[in-house]
Amino acid sequence: MSEPRTALVTGGARGIGAEICRQLADRGLRVLVGARKREAAEEVCRAIGPAALPLALDVGSPLSVTEAVREAGELLGGGGIDVLVNNAGVSLDGEMRPPYLDEEVLLSTLDVNLLGAWRVAEAVVPGMVRAGYGRVVNLTSSYGSLALMDSGRHPAYRVSKTALNALTRMLAGELAGTGVLVNAADPGWTRSGMGGAAAPRGPEEGADTPVWLATLPEGDGTTGGLFAERRPLPW
Repeated sequence: MSEPRTALVTGGARGIGAEICRQLADRGLRVLVGARKREAAEEVCRAIGPAALPLALDVGSPLSVTEAVREAGELLGGGGIDVLVNNAGVSLDGEMRPPYLDEEVLLSTLDVNLLGAWRVAEAVVPGMVRAGYGRVVNLTSSYGSLALMDSGRHPAYRVSKTALNALTRMLAGELAGTGVLVNAADPGWTRSGMGGAAAPRGPEEGADTPVWLATLPEGDGTTGGLFAERRPLPW
């Protein structure tokens, strides 16, 4: 019997991230639950069961990313990461609106939402290429779609997600033909720490499209796309 695929989910300790972990485990994957606080990851793992393993991971810290991927290799007995879900993200805008700029807020947002995803991809994608198989899913938002953008609300968040969309497209192009598929998923306005209690969608709904993209079957060439409710969105 072959070993199960292994997924790493960043920001996996709560909300959509925790639900993505649960759904991936239900589909037979071994799941590394990445969280800044190991205790929070451990709590999620206890709820999921033995298919889930906790991993201390702060995507805003290059050192933490390096150490987490090293630890993951030890936990997996030398095995690799087959699926990466870049879910960790922040929204720090408050009432900021362009043309006014709070550089600290913008840089802090980009550091997590864009560079965080990039750091983790840099650490794990080469192993996927060597294995000839990989799925990378970047959690984004319709707020980052240039085609749909019609407001300056949450400008740092929007810019960070637009940049993450560009990274998705570039990675997909660079990895074409390697067996590694890279897509972006908009979970929609979902009840979570970021989305708030008033959001109309539960975490189960928010996790559906990311999990679908994370488990695309071999032979499916879907890559370089932006999806919501399993349907394409314009970039």
